[in-house]
Amino acid sequence: MEDSLDVRELMIENLAMIPGVVVSGVSESENDALTQLDMKSYDILIVDIQLKKGNGINLLRQLSERRTADLVKIICSNNSTEVFRRVGRQYGVDHFFDKTSEFPQLFDLVRDLSSANYEYQENP
Repeated sequence: MEDSLDVRELMIENLAMIPGVVVSGVSESENDALTQLDMKSYDILIVDIQLKKGNGINLLRQLSERRTADLVKIICSNNSTEVFRRVGRQYGVDHFFDKTSEFPQLFDLVRDLSSANYEYQENP
């Protein structure tokens, strides 16, 4: 979930280059994101705090009340203050990245998660 079209396209392009990663949903709003998450199963959720309608923190709060223990939750946002990091942890966020300076780390993490998942499926 990302509110900037340019940033979203950059993220999708880079994520799609990672072997084993399929970008299977994007949303500009909190409600649409919840609808998509209810309709399909996802392994990783990347959320921005600011959305065009609603916000990522409310989305994460609602997800914390649901069955998302197996979902890796990541915040990637310009709003990288300690307050947002703490609230993110409170709602089950596993990782927090500042999108102005930590895009490479985000993609490295997704690559590592994808590799680990692939290896697990190959060698149960």
